[in-house]
Amino acid sequence: MYSTKFLAALTAALLATVVSVHAEQVFNRIASFPVALNAPDAEATSAEIITASDDGLTLIYSDSPAGGIGFVDLTDAKAPKNLGFLSLDGEPTSVTIIGGKAYVGVNTSESFVAPSGKLVVVDIASKAVDAEYDLGGQPDSVAHNAAGTLIAIAIENERDEEVNDGDLPQLPAGFVVIFEVAAKTLKTVDMTGIADVGGEDPEPEFVDFNANDEIAVTLQENNWIAIIDGKTGTVTGGFSAGTVSVENVDTKKDGALNFTGKTSDVPREPDAIKWLDADRLVVANEGDWNGGSRSFSIFNRDGSVVYDSANALDLDAARLGHYPDARNKKGVEPEGLEVATFGDQQYIFVVEERSSLVAIYKDTGAEPEYVQTIPSGISPEGITAIPARNLIVTANEVDLREDGGIGSHVMVYELAEGEAAYPQLVSDNDENGLPFGWAAISGAVGDAEKPGILYAVSDSALSAEPAIYTIDAMSRPARIIAKTVVTRGGHPAQKLDLEGITLDGEGGFWLASEGDTSELTPHALFHVNAEGEIEAEIPFPAELLANEIRSGSEGITAIGEGDDMTLWVAIQREWKDDPKGQVKLVSYQPSTEEWGAVAYPLETPAEGAWIGLSEITAHGDYVYIVERDNQIGDKAQLKALYRVPVADLNAAALGGELPVVSKELVRDFIPDLKSLNGYVVDKVESFAVDAAGVGYVITDNDGVDDSSGETYFWSIGAL
Repeated sequence: MYSTKFLAALTAALLATVVSVHAEQVFNRIASFPVALNAPDAEATSAEIITASDDGLTLIYSDSPAGGIGFVDLTDAKAPKNLGFLSLDGEPTSVTIIGGKAYVGVNTSESFVAPSGKLVVVDIASKAVDAEYDLGGQPDSVAHNAAGTLIAIAIENERDEEVNDGDLPQLPAGFVVIFEVAAKTLKTVDMTGIADVGGEDPEPEFVDFNANDEIAVTLQENNWIAIIDGKTGTVTGGFSAGTVSVENVDTKKDGALNFTGKTSDVPREPDAIKWLDADRLVVANEGDWNGGSRSFSIFNRDGSVVYDSANALDLDAARLGHYPDARNKKGVEPEGLEVATFGDQQYIFVVEERSSLVAIYKDTGAEPEYVQTIPSGISPEGITAIPARNLIVTANEVDLREDGGIGSHVMVYELAEGEAAYPQLVSDNDENGLPFGWAAISGAVGDAEKPGILYAVSDSALSAEPAIYTIDAMSRPARIIAKTVVTRGGHPAQKLDLEGITLDGEGGFWLASEGDTSELTPHALFHVNAEGEIEAEIPFPAELLANEIRSGSEGITAIGEGDDMTLWVAIQREWKDDPKGQVKLVSYQPSTEEWGAVAYPLETPAEGAWIGLSEITAHGDYVYIVERDNQIGDKAQLKALYRVPVADLNAAALGGELPVVSKELVRDFIPDLKSLNGYVVDKVESFAVDAAGVGYVITDNDGVDDSSGETYFWSIGAL
């Protein structure tokens, strides 16, 4: 069960609205570096494990897909620069730095049954290989002691998950290698026969030294933690990581966020491990094989549990809209760790691969104190701290450029006084004390009477539980204060892809759903009451559907009241009968059931891109329209707000020539999207104007599926 202390800390951290005279110190992102700059010719490139030089001015990361290591100049932390790439004739898995040398574990295995690898020593200044040492197996983690005299390498010899359902044993067994830096000698530490699970086939995963030159090593699939005397190479201790039973978690990958499930006696299966001091260890419980542990744990060296976070990380991600329902077996999947002291405070950083977050805690000696959560690209893997410069750096491994997405990034954060810039939208708890699950905000509208109150919908990322979210936009961060599930016949409505919402003037809403014929999802409008019950479904007329494509309704707004109300729907892209560079604004009058349309002129897209509409909102004498390209990161050229005079909305009959409206640029959103020092996200999906005439913008995080999960929420002020 989540702890009251954690909830109180989280609430205080997320919902604070005033900075005190003596402001708290928080971590905020100050820069992002696309690692493709170091290997522009590589088909794919990835930052995985990352470390910093002793002076904190140079970063080196392992890049498995590109087959080498990348170098980053961090002299100006707010403007990292590429320093080049070194190929290493294999698959680098981890890197550590001692003085002017980088020590890289490189996997050269030809198969699972014939693992091999090497320790490569690289001169950082010249970016040249000084030496190579045969490790006798497939390396994973690499770490050095404080004095820089010893290096530990976890030789995993990983199993083939396609053989025997990935069960153990699958020999040859893994082991640990200790490299004596001055003598340049290797010592092998046998790890067989110590674990309760698959003891004859240990799979060492992660290593870390304490101040006494003891090495802690996780045997992940064996669910074991071992302690080795680094000077003698003797296994001196160890214990089972044990199991956890967790309540109030989402256990189903079903398009709904429901935190009422539970797991029972799930092995922790720890990945990263760090010493907190000579007697305490912290581990990130990835749960890679049996899955589902979802937590991080603090152990005494005798194996007694000091603390386990249980469902805290999952619920934290859910509040921030980062819960990964599409990849749900392992929850947020804690994988990486860093422990570092800034000033007189030791912090624990827990890296969550599936939610793309880093949760930050203060080490108190007992139960850690939650501080904040920061966003980190897509699938953060590695993290390193540079306390002398008040910096932490993450490495985010996923490269989606082949599919038109974002590439891998290194991200830099600074500890300083002020407010946390992220999150910008969070959820309150429901009557059971659990967060309103939310993600993929795709359309919004302001309340007619209450300033700062908005209503928003999520798209098909949560297809099993479409919902209307009530947002208090005047809180900082903005808060989802209620969730109304859209229902049909008393059950959550299916076959909806909600992309727009507007008020009906009677306490209910009109919703626009983007159709997909291949998925039997109709292009349609839905009238719902205040409880979210569907009272009417209005399919698009035959004249419109005759030319349909997948990209349909992307927003809806209402002009007029009662029998004079006309709904206007923004169609995202050109349908088959549209002239190139024009899309339809479709009208529907509920009182007469009449349809019509006008044409909206799009900006010209860059080569390889398309441009379409994402939202339409009526306010005063104009309708405001979000127009954007489908590009992300440095390729993004257009994310903007335009306005069209209401006087231009003279709908013509469908099927004929349509009048073309005029438009005027109101705001370029790209500077806003760069303000959090990440990369420019692609989907600006919502624009709402509240009862006081203030405009609000929300991005769609795609339900954390091939996305960083970041949702940006900001105001552009009074219109």
